[in-house]
Amino acid sequence: MRREALRFAVAGVAGLVADVALLYVALALGLGFYAGRVLSFLGAVWVTWQINRRYTFTGARGGSVWMEWWRYLLAMAGGGLLNYAVYSVAVWLLRGWPALPSVLVPMLAVGCGSLAGMVLNFASAKFFVFQR
Repeated sequence: MRREALRFAVAGVAGLVADVALLYVALALGLGFYAGRVLSFLGAVWVTWQINRRYTFTGARGGSVWMEWWRYLLAMAGGGLLNYAVYSVAVWLLRGWPALPSVLVPMLAVGCGSLAGMVLNFASAKFFVFQR
């Protein structure tokens, strides 16, 4: 389980990078902090699913890939709600902090949200999506 947790964390870092990159793209397109985050979160979930299904939970495959994707998305929704709530509070708090360059706010807020949802997401991935 320790190896799975480490691999899940590595996948999470890749998802975090994708999340931040997609959020900045969404912001550049005018979607704003909150709608842009919904888009970036979905992209991050897809990235982590690809990594977790291939490297983290390799012995737990079975059934339709399509159904696995929907189970994974559903499983990540719980952690995603916690993630989004913490992200929203972080955006609200960080935007009012004068010493912080505004360009860093999305990245720091996504990091806070990701850390908050990580444990819940690991448990739901391991015991709901990729159970053996």
